[in-house]
Amino acid sequence: MKKTILVFALLVLALYTLFRISKYSLFIGDTPIELIITAIAIVFFIVGIYINKKSLQKPQQATKEIDHQKIKELEITSREYEVLQAISAGLSNKEIAEKLFLSESTIKTHVSNLLVKLNAKRRTQAVQIAKTQKIL
Repeated sequence: MKKTILVFALLVLALYTLFRISKYSLFIGDTPIELIITAIAIVFFIVGIYINKKSLQKPQQATKEIDHQKIKELEITSREYEVLQAISAGLSNKEIAEKLFLSESTIKTHVSNLLVKLNAKRRTQAVQIAKTQKIL
């Protein structure tokens, strides 16, 4: 963040300096106005290219590798894993039950088992732990 602020501050300073130099050279009268406008346009063009390459184009996220060994170590069943994925999608117990064709009490049991296995107190905490352990 500090690097971005520093870069933009330097760009603003460079543009300000360019404008001041162009103002003085225009007063002196030895530089044609077209040359000054061209120089300013080139600087803005270079700044635009730099900003586009550095800040606007987000690097593509690497595909997340799921640690299947960790899932086995935590003894998470395939059904519990499906429930965990549904929880991470933001579904409620009722919605998960409808999606997986199970009863809501079965989903509650799976959620309870997941909370114990992931050592979490809440569903959101379970999802966070699962993501840090590269399970999701």
